[in-house]
Amino acid sequence: MTEVIQGNLYDFPKYYDLVYGCECRLEINFLSHCFDRYCGKGPKHLLEPACGTGRLLWRLARRGHTVSGLDLNPNAIEFCNCRLDRHGFPQTAFVADMSDFEVDGSFDAAFNTVNSFRLLTDPKLAKQHLRCVANSLGERGVYILGFHLSPESGSLADDESWTARRGSLEVYTAMTLNRRDQDTRLEEYDVFYRVKTPSRSFEIHDKTYFLMYTFDEFESLIRNSGVFKIEDVYDFNYNFGFPIEVCESTEDAIFILRRI
Repeated sequence: MTEVIQGNLYDFPKYYDLVYGCECRLEINFLSHCFDRYCGKGPKHLLEPACGTGRLLWRLARRGHTVSGLDLNPNAIEFCNCRLDRHGFPQTAFVADMSDFEVDGSFDAAFNTVNSFRLLTDPKLAKQHLRCVANSLGERGVYILGFHLSPESGSLADDESWTARRGSLEVYTAMTLNRRDQDTRLEEYDVFYRVKTPSRSFEIHDKTYFLMYTFDEFESLIRNSGVFKIEDVYDFNYNFGFPIEVCESTEDAIFILRRI
């Protein structure tokens, strides 16, 4: 019988880092181009809300940027800071709620590219998050925010699965939709890792909840927050130089938000 652990996936940063680390190079190159285009060339002072394990932070630090991150999970922050330290960088990640935080000084840019924004399941918290990020940025600072929209035509993606490997460690991940409520705009997913090591095989089971956004709903949130404007939009192909026009079928979106 397979060992099953009922737990918070974010409490297992080693596996989380592997699962979401497969596209780091594409993300880093895309972010670097965005920083140059929208903030000017040269090293930047960067902030990542919901930084998790810091898989992007240390790579950006290696490119000469000064980086900081925050996350609600202490295990993820410990993993992130240990990684920064191991690569010779200051331990600048800290535990905080991404809808209620303050920072010292100001940042040139902030980024959050892997759907973490939708974990704020109350629109009021999403607005608070945008204001916290804006308050952390310098004049005309940029926030690069990526997440899945709910397309107004075509079908929504329900399930997703993939396998990631590093050395002798393998993690199969599956996200399965349980419930989608159009009135509350909430999605509930079952999420699990199937972990295989040379000496052990087990599963970690969890649930996660996302707030749904059509493009119109997100535009409305941006207007009501009063702190950002949408400057450009890209998709998850990370094809820098080719902003997209959002249409009724757009699902993957990376917004370039300019502080106003």
